[in-house]
Amino acid sequence: MASENEWVSTSADYAKPRPPGAADAWTEEANRQSVKGSQALARTGKAVPPSVVAHAFGLKTGETAVVRGRVIYADETPVELADTYYPREIAEGTPLAEPRKIKGGAVTLLAELGHITDRIIEDVTARPASESEQQQLQLAAHEPVVVIERLSLDESGRPVQADVMVAPARLRRLRYEMKVS
Repeated sequence: MASENEWVSTSADYAKPRPPGAADAWTEEANRQSVKGSQALARTGKAVPPSVVAHAFGLKTGETAVVRGRVIYADETPVELADTYYPREIAEGTPLAEPRKIKGGAVTLLAELGHITDRIIEDVTARPASESEQQQLQLAAHEPVVVIERLSLDESGRPVQADVMVAPARLRRLRYEMKVS
């Protein structure tokens, strides 16, 4: 059971389209926790994704997907590096491939384009941060990070989005709650 001061987040909130005029899911969650949540777009465009994403999308070696890379902040402090990948046939020619913010977030735009997440698969691992991650996240040498790989699938089982998120382990608590029977 979560205490009053514990930050408990649910992945499902990040997969649901936002109501008209609503902030993105991170901004809203941060506001609930009394911090200012923001994000900076670090890169957009075509890129060869990590092998886990390429495999999920059915890409051959060297094939590209559309990526939106962001640095996520809480009160001006970087708390996560998030790369989100989309199949090119979904994202090319849409704001997902453009270097600008998307009002209501990318999930809302995906829904408007007819791609609604029905199921999420997450893999979570921990490891020491790379030198680049140490710099971007302002970490001490050898500080561990949590890596969350999230695959979002539509009702037919087709991948519509893949996220690779890296965050300081000291800032994350992962909680999974399941109903049995």
